Amino acid sequence: MNTGILRAEGVCKSYGKKQVLHDLDLTIEPGKIYGLIGRNGAGKTTLLGILTGQNTMNAGSVTYGGAPVWENQAALDDICFSRELSPTILFGQNNTKVKDYLRSAACFLPHWDKEYAERLVREFHLEGKKRICQLSKGQMSMVTIVLALASMAPLTILDEPAAGLDVVARERLYQLILEDYARTNRTFLISTHIIEEAAGVFERVIILDEGHILENCPTEDLVSQFAYVSGHQEAVDRACQGVTVLQSQHMGRHLTCAVRGDMDRLARQAESEDVDVAPMNLQKVFVALCGHDDLQGGGGLV
Repeated sequence: MNTGILRAEGVCKSYGKKQVLHDLDLTIEPGKIYGLIGRNGAGKTTLLGILTGQNTMNAGSVTYGGAPVWENQAALDDICFSRELSPTILFGQNNTKVKDYLRSAACFLPHWDKEYAERLVREFHLEGKKRICQLSKGQMSMVTIVLALASMAPLTILDEPAAGLDVVARERLYQLILEDYARTNRTFLISTHIIEEAAGVFERVIILDEGHILENCPTEDLVSQFAYVSGHQEAVDRACQGVTVLQSQHMGRHLTCAVRGDMDRLARQAESEDVDVAPMNLQKVFVALCGHDDLQGGGGLV
């Protein structure tokens, strides 16, 4: 499945006096699974709305395949933005049935796979005649997942698809995404707060912090730059020379630091010191980069 490059350049967005996105540049290349992570209020949903032509911007441009996304039906036909349902605004009423919602979605998504949608509805045990307003939060999430996957859109964007799902359903969600990706090579961009479970799915990760993109790189390459170093304070200080200390925590004379830098160099320095070096997962990397020393009253590790 071929898709164009989605590119944002110099995007700025403000709500009143509050600037949410700051001169943001982002490129989404075809045939990859991206993860978008950030703290509440970082601007993730605003960014996704702008990328898909559902929200305006104060400055900048967004193009797909070189053409503007805004009011460009050819570009929008290739993009599906699946987000949390709000029953009170669905088609101006709150009694839309699941089957009617999906039938309407098929009218706006030209790549729609009806058989795939029906199979997913059966797998998720969704009742077509049930009204959206009667669904649990988890069932609403399942409807958004059906829409995203069955859209067969070359660029498929999911905003918090795992919200309300139990651990078994979340595991199946990511399995379905990987199966679909292997079959179609379509592009996925997934925004989520449940980082640890989704990390294994993300080929590339985008970290958004206070309206700025901190990282946009292969997940494994990013994680490989981080580690925890722990031991006697003086030994840790010596071992951490030449790497960047992002967070630290003291317990008496014992010190644990979250660091970023040349891991080969760190390993060589640690060999001569009585310190432990442990890898960090994506969730810990995110906390180290975006914690801003406010998670435990200043400087604490989580």
